[in-house]
Amino acid sequence: MNRYKLIVLLLCIPFFASSQDDEKKDYGKLSGGIESNSQYYVDDAKTGDFEQEDPFRSNNYLRLNYTYKNWFAHVQLESYEPNAILNFYPKYNGTDIGTFAVGYKNSKIEVTLGHFYEQFGSGLILRSWEDRQLGINNAIRGANVKYRPTHSLEFSALYGRQRDGFEVSDGSIFGFNAEIGLATLFKFESTGLNLGLSYVGRDEDLDIDNPNFESLTNSFSARLDFSEGNIYSSIEYVKKGEDVYAELGNIIDDKYFDGSAILFNIGYAASGLGIDATFRRMENMAFFSERDESANVFNQNFINFIPALTKQHDYGLTNIFVYQSQPRLTFNPLFKSGEIGGQVDIFYNIKKGTTLGGKYGTKLAFNFSTWSGLKGDFNINDRSYEDTDLFGFGDKYFEEFSLDIKKKWSPKWSSIFSIVNTYYNARYVEDRIGEVNATAVVGEVTRKFDGGKSLRAELSHLFSDDETTERAKNWAGGTLEYNFSSRLSVFATDIWNYGNPDEDQQVHYYTFGGSFTKGATRVMASYGRQRGGLVCVGGICRFVPENTGFTLNLSTSF
Repeated sequence: MNRYKLIVLLLCIPFFASSQDDEKKDYGKLSGGIESNSQYYVDDAKTGDFEQEDPFRSNNYLRLNYTYKNWFAHVQLESYEPNAILNFYPKYNGTDIGTFAVGYKNSKIEVTLGHFYEQFGSGLILRSWEDRQLGINNAIRGANVKYRPTHSLEFSALYGRQRDGFEVSDGSIFGFNAEIGLATLFKFESTGLNLGLSYVGRDEDLDIDNPNFESLTNSFSARLDFSEGNIYSSIEYVKKGEDVYAELGNIIDDKYFDGSAILFNIGYAASGLGIDATFRRMENMAFFSERDESANVFNQNFINFIPALTKQHDYGLTNIFVYQSQPRLTFNPLFKSGEIGGQVDIFYNIKKGTTLGGKYGTKLAFNFSTWSGLKGDFNINDRSYEDTDLFGFGDKYFEEFSLDIKKKWSPKWSSIFSIVNTYYNARYVEDRIGEVNATAVVGEVTRKFDGGKSLRAELSHLFSDDETTERAKNWAGGTLEYNFSSRLSVFATDIWNYGNPDEDQQVHYYTFGGSFTKGATRVMASYGRQRGGLVCVGGICRFVPENTGFTLNLSTSF
């Protein structure tokens, strides 16, 4: 059965299910959603003329889910017409079926045939997922089986090929995962203890004469989660098997390297206080379903999930110098074998009725993150290096301190103050010259009115020593948002690189628009300028070129 016959079959199911001849019969349940993201690009004297074809571009998704007793099915239609939004993966083109699957699920077993999303542990060894804003959908097409013989045991096995546009990758993925609830097995009353074990294999046959080449790369993971009272912790170790080296998309068939990762997290949570610390060390941990995709900038063909472990900021100026994780081994244009570092979050609520807390209390959030390269002896010309130090910190890539103070002054007034100090080594993060020290200060105030109305205003400023024309030394920014109700809102925002050394390149990157929500339907429209740079969601980023135009977003579910 080809894909078009499958979609016709799935679309017909709900029409048969809607018959009202016998109200006592169970015809199953149909649900789904529609999302449309469109942009119309225009010429602009400041951001430049739009020189590509198709100034109007639209990404559209229709997903249908059908369940009948223990059976389920889904299909997702996708349309990128006449082209995808700027800087999306080029293979997202035209209209076709993106994903489809059928399966069966009960309390002990779950079987999926078709496309599925899966994650082992934290995702360091495997995670398939979708994020439409970033243009990522690396679903696996094949078979996924889960078996739960008891409440404390779960086993998973999968096989398939990763989605690559509307096709699938050349490399095959094998996976096995075990989750063991030790606390339940040993009947611990107040202690949580869980063990996880995973295997992931990627098999891709290449036309390589080197007799040492192995098409199969094996990776293994072990992790342990612990909790007791207010304390929790987890540790995970991943060993990636030896694999041929790929540089800038080219296979170097006489160079082979293995990889590894350590992830440790510990935290404390109590009334009014929360502390969370994470450490991660990665060496050559970029893992792709196709080896020659190691240089792609679209986050495609990634088998594992390696987000930047830094604070995710909410404001335009605090997202100019954004860190991206550095898992790859590369000797060109400079040497990087991975990263080492971590972050600490501290949350504290100053009690109501105290001098600093006031009548409604005060919330404090502090974050510190630091990331460096791995320390070791390297030979760039020979593309080789000796074993790196396990806990050795090399060149610093990124470091940041931030403090947020949230204060409610009265039932109608509240405010947020943020300060962020960042060190950003552009040479290692972006492969461009420069080390940047920057400080951003943000003030936000919200005024609530009767009838669900509210007004939010934000002012921000960024001081930096970056002298590139793309970013400039100093920036100023502001936002004004008015909510007529929970349904209707309008906004205007602007960031201005007034410190750009080239006065002709000093640009107001303004945007104004509004949104309307009714039930499960939301419509948002805007017009403005997009600053060139990274758009990040959950620590994963997509580069967006500078542009000007109209944007229309529509989403609904049923």
